[in-house]
Amino acid sequence: MLGDRPGSTVTSEYATPPHSPIIPSEIVPPRPSPLNSTPYTPENDPSASVVGGAAGPEPDKEGATPAESTAFLTTGKDSEAIPPQPQPGPITTTPFRRRLVLWPVALVALVAVVLAVIIPVYFTVIHKSHGSKSNNAVNSGSGGGGGPGSGTGNPGSSTGATSGGNGSTIISGNASFTYSNPFGGYWVYDPKDPFNDDARPNSWTPPLNTSWDWATNRVYGVNLGGLFVLEPFISPALFQKYPTAVDEWTLSQAMAADTGSGGGLQAQLEAHYDTFVTEQDIAEIAGAGLNWIRLPIPYWAIETWPGEPFLARVCWKYILRLIGWARKYGLRIYLDLHTVPGSQNAFNHSGRLGQINFLNGIMGIANAQRTLDYIRIITEFISQPEYKNVIPIFGIANEAFVSTIGQTELTGFYLQAHNMIRSITGYGEGNGPYIAIHDGFIGLDKWANLIPGSDRIALDTHPYISFDGQPNTEPIAVDDGLGESGGIWPKQACGWGPGINNSQLAFGVTISGEFSSATNDCGLFLLGVGKNPTFQGDCTPFTNWQNWNQTFKDGVRDFSLASMDALRNWWFWTWKIGNSSTSGTVETPLWSYQLGLQNGWIPKDPRTSSGKCQALGAAQAPFAGTYSAWQTGGAGAGTIAPTALASFPWPPATISAIGGALYAALPTYTPTGSISTLPPPQLTPKVSEGNGWVNAKDTAPAMVTVSGCSYPNAWDSVGAVAPTAPCPAGAPSLAARAAAKSTPPPASAQAGFRGGDSLGILD
Repeated sequence: MLGDRPGSTVTSEYATPPHSPIIPSEIVPPRPSPLNSTPYTPENDPSASVVGGAAGPEPDKEGATPAESTAFLTTGKDSEAIPPQPQPGPITTTPFRRRLVLWPVALVALVAVVLAVIIPVYFTVIHKSHGSKSNNAVNSGSGGGGGPGSGTGNPGSSTGATSGGNGSTIISGNASFTYSNPFGGYWVYDPKDPFNDDARPNSWTPPLNTSWDWATNRVYGVNLGGLFVLEPFISPALFQKYPTAVDEWTLSQAMAADTGSGGGLQAQLEAHYDTFVTEQDIAEIAGAGLNWIRLPIPYWAIETWPGEPFLARVCWKYILRLIGWARKYGLRIYLDLHTVPGSQNAFNHSGRLGQINFLNGIMGIANAQRTLDYIRIITEFISQPEYKNVIPIFGIANEAFVSTIGQTELTGFYLQAHNMIRSITGYGEGNGPYIAIHDGFIGLDKWANLIPGSDRIALDTHPYISFDGQPNTEPIAVDDGLGESGGIWPKQACGWGPGINNSQLAFGVTISGEFSSATNDCGLFLLGVGKNPTFQGDCTPFTNWQNWNQTFKDGVRDFSLASMDALRNWWFWTWKIGNSSTSGTVETPLWSYQLGLQNGWIPKDPRTSSGKCQALGAAQAPFAGTYSAWQTGGAGAGTIAPTALASFPWPPATISAIGGALYAALPTYTPTGSISTLPPPQLTPKVSEGNGWVNAKDTAPAMVTVSGCSYPNAWDSVGAVAPTAPCPAGAPSLAARAAAKSTPPPASAQAGFRGGDSLGILD
């Protein structure tokens, strides 16, 4: 995500522009970039901090809120259409035939016409409303007629399905709004079939019940950052209320300690979950020509362990509600596990600012074991038939910091997660989600041909010019060489294109899960609480958006268009930014897609980005759309070569910050606990809703602490005194367990499910 970004070491043709070096003192800083003239020092580290009453929940669905009930849907309709009525067409007449001998002919003709109309309408409109989890096709729904998206709905069908297109009225709880979608999209909600996947956000995006084709379809997406994983610059008012808070860890502690009116941890966070993103936001995303959402979620949606201050499990019911809204408007979800135990990058958006304790330091292996459990639990839920169409991508660890963790060690973890996930879902297209991994800030080329034969792994990169470590003082409200605003910035964004295109060939599906419209790091809390921008100019012109003239807006828009064109499959960071409590307005405007859409610096139609870089004369060599079959779940998927498996063992042969002799005695957990599950929504009327666990053969226990063993602080173990012998006494060393687990998965897994020890995290 943002602010606290590491510096890039990449100079190859696959590279995205380098990111600024923002490394806590416990982390080995990256090698200096040839494009970064400012070396890293603790004094210029923007990840550090100078510092060590919300409204009630919005009524939802007949007055109930998730805060008051775990029900996902209440009795009756979650939302109801009041579609515009079709206008009558012109009246036409046919000459009346008087001769009786012609009546039989006319009658036969009339019957034929009636059948010709009624039968197609039945199968197109009424029959199709049954297709909740099937792959049946649906109408494009761009206007009149009786199918989905027509604006007339279908309340008279046998299932009571309702749908609507542009101009239909949505009732959501006690509020209503008009659905504005000029792109042929339509929403579908049927209370008797709540997992109906017929909706589509626009005419160029396939409905949810149709497979996504990475060769021909394009992602136009936004993140819902700051909703379930809080960040200071996205929700500044929450952090301004508690000046000592610098991340969600310290914010949670401060909220919990606030016992006064308007205080408390659960009350304040539930109010945020319930109101920060509403159903109208999701409808606006679909109406903006977008088709995907990237949804960051925390591991504490599942559970917390003693000593962790996060609000456990409460956000899950709001995540379910959000998934339901996305389904209703035909939006696919890239679900992203944004936080892991111990922190994978030491950034504030990992949950706790400070140290990397994931695959690093004394608790590095133990935290990775816990993380694999959480990946498993989420996989079991989203791979259910009720959810697999709406969540086609699962990101398993956001922005893990490779320069500290090590690529070999991290790849071993990714490979173990891949094998575990596919043991749950089975192999091949349609069996579970794509698995997204981040490039770790080392560049796309370092991942080329790394795990050939894997099954549907997507490589994610997050290019940000604003964190490239350069002065970035060039103006944006000047000619870009084509008589349009943008200055140097549109063409610079086009420089991302060749690396993306080459990675599509060398790795496989390559996506850009984050980028923004900013060319510098101006903005309230963008680099963290108490951190000032590194931008050497005046930030006021970049934050005082109310006074931007059209030339400035055009420059930002052209930079955004070039970024979209170069990245091809992208998710803007982020949909919305909350107001500052002091100014009452957004103070990081170039990070809000919604604000830009409303005020003219984000394009009304993202497809207008196509061809922008070519027009600027920036060579792109666009990807032709042909992947190797195994990369998209076809022939060869899941046939990883034994040599590749041997190159990336799990557990790893060693980890950072731990010497060889000490590594053998590192603390680990044991798989003897009861596994947590994610509960399904409680639906009324009662329908099949899944049980949160798609593979009944997956019965492996969960990781827990070993009885009688003591453990260092899992979030603060770097530099702690390492144990000298395994616990319990006589337990096999990590090296011995790694050797025992280094065999490849059984070939039988290609055709079905595996359970038991094949799911072994590390036993």
